[in-house]
Amino acid sequence: MSTVTDEKRKAPAGERVADWADGRLGIYSLAKANMRKIFPDHWSFMLGEICLYSFIIIILTGVYLTLFFHPSMNEVVYHGSYVPMQGIRMTEAFASTLEISFDVRGGLLIRQIHHWAALIFLAAMFVHMMRVFFTGAFRKPREINWLFGFLLFVLGMFTGFTGYSLPDDLLSGTGVRISQGLVLSIPVIGTYISMFLFGGEFPGHDIIARFYSIHILLLPGIMLGLVVAHLILVFYHKHTQFAGPGRTNKNVVGMPLLPVYMAKAGGFFFLVFGVIAAIAALFTINPVWAMGPYRPDQVSTGAQPDWYMGFSEGLVRVMPAWEIDLWGHTLNLGVFIPLIAFGLMLVVIAVYPFIESWITGDKREHHLLDRPRNAPTRTALGVAWLTWFSVAMVGGANDLFATYFHLSINSITWFVRIFYFVGPVIAFIVTKRICLGLQRRERDKVLHGRETGIIKRLPHGEFVEIHEPLSQQQLHTLTAHEQYTPAEIGPTVDENGIERKVKGSEKLRAKLSKGYFGEGNQIPKPRTEEYNEITSGHGHGH
Repeated sequence: MSTVTDEKRKAPAGERVADWADGRLGIYSLAKANMRKIFPDHWSFMLGEICLYSFIIIILTGVYLTLFFHPSMNEVVYHGSYVPMQGIRMTEAFASTLEISFDVRGGLLIRQIHHWAALIFLAAMFVHMMRVFFTGAFRKPREINWLFGFLLFVLGMFTGFTGYSLPDDLLSGTGVRISQGLVLSIPVIGTYISMFLFGGEFPGHDIIARFYSIHILLLPGIMLGLVVAHLILVFYHKHTQFAGPGRTNKNVVGMPLLPVYMAKAGGFFFLVFGVIAAIAALFTINPVWAMGPYRPDQVSTGAQPDWYMGFSEGLVRVMPAWEIDLWGHTLNLGVFIPLIAFGLMLVVIAVYPFIESWITGDKREHHLLDRPRNAPTRTALGVAWLTWFSVAMVGGANDLFATYFHLSINSITWFVRIFYFVGPVIAFIVTKRICLGLQRRERDKVLHGRETGIIKRLPHGEFVEIHEPLSQQQLHTLTAHEQYTPAEIGPTVDENGIERKVKGSEKLRAKLSKGYFGEGNQIPKPRTEEYNEITSGHGHGH
């Protein structure tokens, strides 16, 4: 016993600390099980890392800013170092924002990094979700993780909104006023919600303090929990990968987490941090001193929200000012309908994995990703949604488009009103045709090989182009995707001649399934017999 103790005493201090921690936390066994986990290598997987790293940067810079910001709506007269604002009455929130920008060492740079990181966080999450959508990475068993990602995006939007409202400048105050109008448009309960939020009539004296608590405690706390849960599920389910030789639903081909992936990830974190810092140092964002403090009787021209709120702004701007008077109460449809459309645009994203799972009836686990062209209907729906989103964004900047391109603001508004409905339909049809065209081209490439441009004359005088056969790896990539057969209702009369009642949901599923996988919605993969017949032919094309 004493010999073992002596050996432990002779061990280096670091080893003794590690043994002590392992005896109480089980770190060694945990690390042994997870540190050699395999991660596949593909550039698109870095999008999720950008989300994570920008979120970490937001937290770090946010902690610094909380040390100097005063979330109070008490009015003071400014006597700080920014001369053009001296003698102007403003809230303590706005005054402390000016102090951070002009008097705190590095304060303006940290503010800029914080704001740019928030924009990049949401942009990276948006693109990351699109990558997951178009490749089918949301399928079983990852539906819950898709919902976690969706909630992170929505909470990020509202965290960003509360954040840029905190300085209490003219631009953010106008945004808060618009949000209050949206709340008031909700029938029956809208006025109660508004009074509860603002502590009375707008703007009240509490909204900045309440937004501050929501911005630094409530929403980031929930988001941090969702990020941890999201990463745990990524570890638990193992990473998705693109189809290729040796890759199946039961393995992962790539590099181990330690040391390869961790070294890459560490370097990439500092790269992301450096790029965000460079953008923040070179490009000014949210110059509150140029806009001045918020006054309810003033509105700044050319006012735009951050990009992720642009589509909600666009819906409000282009909606006709419709109203309905019922029993002495006015229902403002011009604001309420955009509010409903805003919610529907988000809900469509959240529930899609469950809709597709129901249509396909596929209950298997999927760890191999689809190429977007091989799921034409899904890809077309995704592009249609992006078109929907983009058209609404144009509506949110209709005044800027009119100013810089010398167009009529009414023409832009009517363009958005029409293309909000027509644009997604056109995008759906065009995208689907492109996907089917790419499938046909790949089918020909598998059967006939790659065109070389070399013309050969055969002994009997015929001219043919030489086609180079594809490698086994290329053939595997082009033919690895699955093709579903459309669901059918089946016989409606049993063997005894008794007609069974077909449910409406069953009819709907069959119709949707036909729209996804029926004739004209996917190009049949080349069969082995076809390939063998052509490759063992009379030398035509090879």
